[in-house]
Amino acid sequence: MVASNAQMKVSPAQWLVLVVFLAICFGTSVLGMAWTNTSVDTWYVTLEKPSWNPPNWLFGPVWTTLFIGMAIAAWLVWRKRGLAESWLPLTLFGIQLTLNAMWSVLFFGFRNPGVAFAEILLLWVAILATIVVFARHSNWAAALLIPYLAWVTFATALNWTLWRMNV
Repeated sequence: MVASNAQMKVSPAQWLVLVVFLAICFGTSVLGMAWTNTSVDTWYVTLEKPSWNPPNWLFGPVWTTLFIGMAIAAWLVWRKRGLAESWLPLTLFGIQLTLNAMWSVLFFGFRNPGVAFAEILLLWVAILATIVVFARHSNWAAALLIPYLAWVTFATALNWTLWRMNV
C-alpha cells in the first residue's frame, strides 16, 4: 500500500510533537546519566568485568541512537492514531521509560546490581509489550524499538554477569 501525499506530509504542529517526544526521551537519558555519573568513575571501575564488557565510551553513542529511535517510534504511533486512541501504547512507552531511568538509579545510584537485575527484567518485558502494542498501530514504530530490545537484552546479560562476578 502506497501512502498518499496527505499521509506523508508533516505539519509544523506534528514536528513540534516529535520535538516533545525527543525531549521526553532525552530527559530520561539525562536522569539516567545523572545517576550513572555518581558511580561510573568510582565504584563501577572497581568491579570485576567480563571480557565482553563494552568500553565506557560506547554507551553514549548507543543510547543516543536508541533514544532517537524510541522518540520517533512514539511519535509515529501518536501521529497515526492521535493521543486519545494511542493512550495504551503511549502509557506502556512511558512505563518502560520510567523503568529505563530507574535502572540507573538502582545500579549506579544505589550500587545494587542484584536489584537492578530484577528491575531490568521488568524493563525488558515492558519494552516487549510496548513493541507488541506499537505494532498494532505502526509496524515502523515497532521496528524502531527492536534495537532497543536487543541492547537491553545484552545489558541484562551484562548486569547478571557483573552481579554474579562481584557478590
